[in-house]
Amino acid sequence: MCRCSERRRSGETLLAEAWAPLARKVACAQGQATVEAALTLPSVMLVLALMVQPACLSYTRAIMREAAGECARAASTAYNGDVAACKEFALRRLRAVPEVPLFHVGGDGDWDIAIERGDGHVDVSIAGHARPLPLMGAVAAFMGMSDGEGVMLRVSLSSDTRASWVGGDYGAWQTMWGA
Repeated sequence: MCRCSERRRSGETLLAEAWAPLARKVACAQGQATVEAALTLPSVMLVLALMVQPACLSYTRAIMREAAGECARAASTAYNGDVAACKEFALRRLRAVPEVPLFHVGGDGDWDIAIERGDGHVDVSIAGHARPLPLMGAVAAFMGMSDGEGVMLRVSLSSDTRASWVGGDYGAWQTMWGA
């Protein structure tokens, strides 16, 4: 062997000897990191679940509010008084909610849609169920927001079909505009 390789080999040996105490400390600390991860990971997952659950329920309620608003607009223009088509319209809008227990359970049959039309007024109510994670389910049960199927989500909307400042009726508007 040449002298160059002997020098290189001895340099590697010196480097390994210099780093040996640090390598021993790292090897000892690896077990501690495993124990810390075993304690920290479930806590982090619990906090993450507690943050995600309200977001999922808020998403479902937002879709329900939007569907109720659009259903009220559709019902206010249904001149023949048939609101069955408005309910189907609301069900189509509610399909944006994933059929995952965290968001909604029961499929299309679980949605309870009530539409009432009065003289110049529409009331829409949409109700459904979600099955939250156990901790949130216990909180919801304690607050009286759950029944046998899960957490009850309900949205109600009342809307005037005609602004109060608009006068006359349809016939008067036609004669005014020359139709």
